[in-house]
Amino acid sequence: MPPDPHARRLNAVWPAIWRGLKCRCPLCGDAWLFHHYIEQVDNCAACNEPLSRYKVGLLLPLVVITVMVHIIGFFMLEMELTGHGNPLVYLYVLVPLSIIVPIAILPSSKGAIVGLFWAKGWSDEQDR
Repeated sequence: MPPDPHARRLNAVWPAIWRGLKCRCPLCGDAWLFHHYIEQVDNCAACNEPLSRYKVGLLLPLVVITVMVHIIGFFMLEMELTGHGNPLVYLYVLVPLSIIVPIAILPSSKGAIVGLFWAKGWSDEQDR
């Protein structure tokens, strides 16, 4: 019986996600996954793996918003429990935090999702 061509990818889920978190190719981990801030490359520069099929679509904002809700919720709860729940503290801490952190985690989040999609062979686009 010939080996399953997807068996390699099914076993490499966590390494692919880890490489994606580092904004690297999910297969080789050598070349960059993005050629601008979050603009995904079509093919890996090192191993020529086609990556244009793995579009993350609306899953990326869902992941980033979910992470941000947990971070801001933690800080709000911590400020309320320690007695620093002043509205000005919220304004000076949480507003910049809610702008800077999503911008910082966006490329790594997209890379991790692309790594997961690559490892599982998924895409949010229908195959035609």
